[in-house]
Amino acid sequence: MTIALAAAALFGSCKDDVEMKYPPKQELPELPIVEGIHDNVKAPLYWSVYEYCYEQERQGVSTIDITPDEWDKMIDFVATDLKPYGYDMICTDGFIAMLSTDASGYMTQYGSISLKDLVAKCKAKGLKLGVYDNPLWIHGPRETKIEGTNYTFADLYYDGKTEVQNPGVQDTWFHWAVAENPGCKEYIDGFFKHYKNLGVDFIRMDFLSWYEDGKDRGMGIVGRGYGRESYARAMAYIAEAAKKYGIFTSLVMPHMFNDAEVEARYGNMVRIVCDTGGGGWWHCSAQDKGKSYTSWPNCNNQFDGFVYWSHIAGRNKVILDGDFVRLNKFDTDAEKQTEISLQLMAGGPVAAADQYNTIGDNTKFYTNSELLELNKDGFVGKPLSDKLGNKKNEIWYGQMTNGDYVVGLFNRSDNAATVAVSFKELGIEGEWKVRDLWKHADEGTASSVNAVVPAHGCKIVRLKK
Repeated sequence: MTIALAAAALFGSCKDDVEMKYPPKQELPELPIVEGIHDNVKAPLYWSVYEYCYEQERQGVSTIDITPDEWDKMIDFVATDLKPYGYDMICTDGFIAMLSTDASGYMTQYGSISLKDLVAKCKAKGLKLGVYDNPLWIHGPRETKIEGTNYTFADLYYDGKTEVQNPGVQDTWFHWAVAENPGCKEYIDGFFKHYKNLGVDFIRMDFLSWYEDGKDRGMGIVGRGYGRESYARAMAYIAEAAKKYGIFTSLVMPHMFNDAEVEARYGNMVRIVCDTGGGGWWHCSAQDKGKSYTSWPNCNNQFDGFVYWSHIAGRNKVILDGDFVRLNKFDTDAEKQTEISLQLMAGGPVAAADQYNTIGDNTKFYTNSELLELNKDGFVGKPLSDKLGNKKNEIWYGQMTNGDYVVGLFNRSDNAATVAVSFKELGIEGEWKVRDLWKHADEGTASSVNAVVPAHGCKIVRLKK
């Protein structure tokens, strides 16, 4: 028996037990406070050029661009089909040249179109423009003056004296502005002032792990890595300037060391999963299911990412981002309902990437008004368990500002399954009126919910007194 107990302790007493690998703790000096960064901020609903660019790259297009005619078709599609339901922004992404063409030294051109013209196109249709860029990337010539200082962009570069994580390694792809260098804080302030003047109030900043330690779990060492303190200082500068100019910050590819200490403090939203890529159920739930890692990306599918980081989210806290949605890559309606429901139950954004010529009849999943009420409300739900190997993480719940509750039953397995939960188990007392938000049907009064949920499907109910 002693041997059996020791084995149980070593290997776990339950077949669902999974070792949760969280990013390590890395000590920092006391971090500055940026007040009010999360106050009354809700997850955005928007459309991204991601799928268009991704597929162009897959087809071997060497110089990806979007023609004015194609932009008009994209913008018309979003304005007509999605904007009436709250999707009020179009966002650029990587893949396409990001150019500086004026004396400011900041990005002014996205491929063949100027950001100024793109903002105008969107505004004419009642839409905003979000921009993929990073306040630590240097686009302009070295001799460009940093406004309000005697420094130039040349002063922002690594000088060979700063201590880095990977000495002797060159940075891949990007010219980084080093936070400790003179003029960097002013450069970052100028970055957000530049975008505010353009009429842009959403910035999606990528490759943050590459700045922090120059490492990528999939690619190995990819750059010098400027260190934890430099990264934290840079993120504090970014948060301060973004707050000053009223710009929403979306953080992408962070390691999230020390329980996302830096990201949760200084970003409005943070990616919690690897890139969408080909999308579908693979990205939503199947890829590396039940596994976690100590560096970016911590999880390889959306469901695990939302579960794994659920403890840092909530009203007036950092928003969890599940990356882009490509509904045309899912096989069943049940999967499509899960894809949308999961993100709204977790309080995340819905970032549609289906194009006008690939979306087919999937618009109805993006535009479920009863589910989108969660986004309007700023709702943030939690899983019944935040452990990856525990089936209870497929039950989500939370409360709306008017006192209603929303409960989600998910089934990640490949076969239909009965899923049940009593409201008391969720801390909800008594009987409630139950309404199914996908069937748009009232289901009477109950103190629990019990349903046969299809493979890869869900049941989302709203409870009213």
